[in-house]
Amino acid sequence: MMKKAIALLSFLALGLLAFTSQQEPVTVYLIGDSTMADYSGDYDPGKDYMKTRYPLMGWGQVFQQFMISDSLPKVRGLIKADSVVVDNKARGGRSTRTFFQEGRWRSVFENLKEDDLVLMQFGHNDASESKAERYVNIEGYKEFLRLYVSQARQKGAHPIILTPVARNYPWKDGHLQNVHGEYDQAAKDVAEEMNVMLIDLNQRSMDYFSQKGKDYVSKNYFMNLPPGKYEAYPEGQDDNTHFQPAGAKAVAQLVFDGMKDLKIIEKE
Repeated sequence: MMKKAIALLSFLALGLLAFTSQQEPVTVYLIGDSTMADYSGDYDPGKDYMKTRYPLMGWGQVFQQFMISDSLPKVRGLIKADSVVVDNKARGGRSTRTFFQEGRWRSVFENLKEDDLVLMQFGHNDASESKAERYVNIEGYKEFLRLYVSQARQKGAHPIILTPVARNYPWKDGHLQNVHGEYDQAAKDVAEEMNVMLIDLNQRSMDYFSQKGKDYVSKNYFMNLPPGKYEAYPEGQDDNTHFQPAGAKAVAQLVFDGMKDLKIIEKE
């Protein structure tokens, strides 16, 4: 009788363990630059975000709201778990190289677990030839993307490469054009070469912003601010790279839409 009771308890314990493991949340890591970063919280320790940076907002800052239980069935090709935690490691001014050199990738790699996702979006700063401290040529850009992909796969995680999100220039005949030169294609090349999932965020954002129109996105999506409206920018702002909240949410939606079209590539 005692042996049967012990066996039953063992069976129940194993069942509980299996149930618990199924419920373990997947972590979606975001690695990239200022257009992806989360400026709230401890981004600037000891400073009040609302007073020093708002309305500046990276698209990753609002991405958690897309990773809720009601939305997860739409990305079942990528995420089987019932809950997701978005861990945004993006940082302003970082290129593929400086993100690695500063140990920011290590903090992701050391915590990666099987079936986590790593969304990587670089290019804005890699292309900054005038800023030697962050510049990375095309081959270097590709090599660091390969590194992130390879090491994510070592942990059983799933990398997703994003082409860099569009800036609000140049416009031609009512359509936003590619400002990222060869970096756009370089990201696609690495994705094809290594059989990596890809979200062409550059094209998606160019098309979407073009539908909305230059005047609309300039005023509502990008950091073009009138004087006196926001405490952090008393003299206003002319910035066609970084996003206001509406722009961040729009881009986050584009990324989520891109995820709907993806499915885990077996035997990565």
